[in-house]
Amino acid sequence: MTLAVWLHNLDPVFLQLGPIPIRWYGLSYLAGFYVAYLLIKRVCRAGLSTLKPEHAADLVVALAIGIVLGGRLGYVLLYQPSLIVDFSKSVPFWGVLAINNGGMASHGGMVGGMLGCLYFARRHKHDVLHLIDLFAFAAPLGVFFGRVANFINGELLGRPCDPGFPLAVKFPQELFDLPAMKLNAVFEALPAPGSVVPGLVMWKAETVVGLIQQGNRMITNAVEPLLTTRHPSQLYAGVMEGLIVLAVLAAVWVRPRKPGMIAGLFGMVYALMRIADEFFRMPDAHLLDKEFATLHVTRGQWLSGLLFLVGVVLLTVAMKRKTSPMGGWRRPQSNRDERG
Repeated sequence: MTLAVWLHNLDPVFLQLGPIPIRWYGLSYLAGFYVAYLLIKRVCRAGLSTLKPEHAADLVVALAIGIVLGGRLGYVLLYQPSLIVDFSKSVPFWGVLAINNGGMASHGGMVGGMLGCLYFARRHKHDVLHLIDLFAFAAPLGVFFGRVANFINGELLGRPCDPGFPLAVKFPQELFDLPAMKLNAVFEALPAPGSVVPGLVMWKAETVVGLIQQGNRMITNAVEPLLTTRHPSQLYAGVMEGLIVLAVLAAVWVRPRKPGMIAGLFGMVYALMRIADEFFRMPDAHLLDKEFATLHVTRGQWLSGLLFLVGVVLLTVAMKRKTSPMGGWRRPQSNRDERG
């Protein structure tokens, strides 16, 4: 028995407050920062840290600024530099600020977060590697929430898979990347625009996807057979890059470690998970004719290879430093007994 392939019809907007849409993607960032605060505060209370629990929120603010700026600039510089010279007459006027165009890059967010740690460490006299350890420990759950939001948005699509695969999904958002000829073929299979939406003159990919998300059966039945069955690679990434990485770090940081060891381990494990996940994820459409066309290596994979090397360097430096262990998320037995 073959399970029916699920058609992705999730609305990226969680709640509409008048003209302001509250999107799942934005909520995922808020959830990630809040969980980061809880995890960092836990280490400060239970482990060995120079950061006081009441200052955990201050560190998270510095991390948030660094992650958002680094994530966006990272996407522009690493994936779509053309946005630097993309200016328009409509808000936000500059392609770099149009976060809906391409979004964020996780590798850039990591660099931005590390710079946030460096700023905070210099300003408040902390060991920067210890703060980066705190950042690394808090990051995986943020990655998990972000990948779930990617799935809800129907972005970062997975590669094609067999229709009989139990987890296969059809994403109407693939219409956004279809060549004009194939997209027009989809439009020709649809009823006349005005018969579905009064006053509509011509079909656009955004309109079709929006109608499917609204549950329009006429459009859904016409488009669904034309879509490709794909891996839900966003959910794979959430588990691999988020939950598995966190499990490894939590197992190692049960007791204090030399500053930098957790960050180095994060870089290595995250890189391996990301490289594996990229085999299920479609490369960015505008990069298909670049290194992927000749080497079959995605931009995310070679960037993760560099991250793995950075992780090795961090771990090596940390192990050779003559410093006392720090951190640890589980309170020592003696302290637990004292608190009774």
